[in-house]
Amino acid sequence: MSAPQDSDAKSSARPQSELELSDFLLRLCHDLRSPLRAIRAHTELLAKDWPGPRDPAAEERFGFVASGAQNIELLVDGLASYSLALKIDRNSFQPAQMDVLLRLVLAKLRNPLREAGAEVTYDALPVVSGNPDRLSQLFEILIMNAVRHRGAEAPRIHFSAERQEAAWRFSARDNGPGIEPAYLERVFKPFERLRGKQVPGPGLGLAIARVIVERHGGSIWAGPGAGSGTAFFFTLPAVD
Repeated sequence: MSAPQDSDAKSSARPQSELELSDFLLRLCHDLRSPLRAIRAHTELLAKDWPGPRDPAAEERFGFVASGAQNIELLVDGLASYSLALKIDRNSFQPAQMDVLLRLVLAKLRNPLREAGAEVTYDALPVVSGNPDRLSQLFEILIMNAVRHRGAEAPRIHFSAERQEAAWRFSARDNGPGIEPAYLERVFKPFERLRGKQVPGPGLGLAIARVIVERHGGSIWAGPGAGSGTAFFFTLPAVD
């Protein structure tokens, strides 16, 4: 599968409306975090200090409140990450060694990867021009997406890259259950979930990944894996 053609529009300055949206989302997330923490903390205290004998029905209701607050916190975190991706500035770009960034991400995700029995492998990866923090986030999103949507077998994810003129085309291939063809594009939309799939999180990961890649002047898309699973491809500008 070949990469969609990049357009000059993707490398142009971000529209003012996107910067305003980013600022709005960051302010909203900041204002929501404090009351959400209060709701969770006081719900847990009420459950702990419940007078008299334990009441299973009350404990269940307290659990619903705490779980709901936690889910909203995950949504807030996702919206904050989305807003930061919208604010990517090319002045922050520098040569980024992608295999070094991947190793740092794997160290950060050591515990969830071990719990899932996941294995992440990679070929030699190149240097690209970009924002190292956001490119690290891109790796993290793709890895955790494969872990959350794993099949019956332990997750296996492999990263590779090949040079294509002035850009590198990266691939992230997993051994999961795959994605129905009708969803290969829809998975990149905010809050989109695969039919019948219940996984934690607000459904913003791949939408954030698309924003990160496009702010770097590249494209990202999904296709069927070799034999099984899903392959995610993305392009990034090369450093000559």
